[in-house]
Amino acid sequence: MRSFLDCIPCFVRQAIDSARLATDDEKIHKEVLRQVLTLIADLDMSQSPPAIAQQIHRLIRKIVGNDDPYRKLKQRYNQLAMKICDELRDIVKTSKDPFQTAVKLAIAGNIIDLGAKSSIKESEIESVIKDCLAVDFDNGLIEDFRDAINQAEQILYLADNAGEIAFDRLLLEQMPTEKITVAVKGLPVINDATMEDAEAVGLTKMVKVIDNGSDVPGTILESCSQVFREYFDNADLVIAKGQGNYETLSDVDKNIFFILKVKCSIVARDFGCEVGEMIVKKSNAFIEKDNT
Repeated sequence: MRSFLDCIPCFVRQAIDSARLATDDEKIHKEVLRQVLTLIADLDMSQSPPAIAQQIHRLIRKIVGNDDPYRKLKQRYNQLAMKICDELRDIVKTSKDPFQTAVKLAIAGNIIDLGAKSSIKESEIESVIKDCLAVDFDNGLIEDFRDAINQAEQILYLADNAGEIAFDRLLLEQMPTEKITVAVKGLPVINDATMEDAEAVGLTKMVKVIDNGSDVPGTILESCSQVFREYFDNADLVIAKGQGNYETLSDVDKNIFFILKVKCSIVARDFGCEVGEMIVKKSNAFIEKDNT
């Protein structure tokens, strides 16, 4: 998925957010903004938004001298999400369809995305959870998702953000974890989850977790490690969380289920939906194989 001019304000906001998280020095804030705007002016907009974001955040980290400006925020959201999910676990267990309920909650957790918004309040997370639980999913699509999981021999689950991965645990608890590998980012970028975050929410104790060797806020296979690419190639099914993974993998020839909450107008337009909608969608390659 290519980038559009509408993406630029988001890139600029991310730059300012990152600079302010890294330092209180306004001179550095201005320097970050100046250099990022210079970079943006010459960008190839045929690249995906995460590909451009990778370049921008590498530049920011170099200027501010901080490899992980979002680290404290990630820790805070991990703790908050763990507390919330402890309360949600009983809702999953006692629901009519625990798998479907867990899917809804995993998507609700995707709201914890500091690439899309500067901050997310606890009350906002709770409101999104309530709204997501009330959504009536297409039962056929949920059954397709359930069947794909049951039929696959090797599943690769691409995590998205810190905090959100606590919600992913709720879904993984409803899945055959012995055939699942979860992948997190290899290096910090925005509030995307790394191995440190996976350990913080207890994910590494319940399922195999690897990192992808990359600092793209999505999954660009050419930027990932050879080890990760082997897991990707060998997987019968890939479950891709979040907008960044959709933006980078939507055209890849692979059996993928994208699950996310739509948080921007560009992605909404691509799906043909409204901002805020919950998405469970098969990749085009998956659909084509189903039709043959």
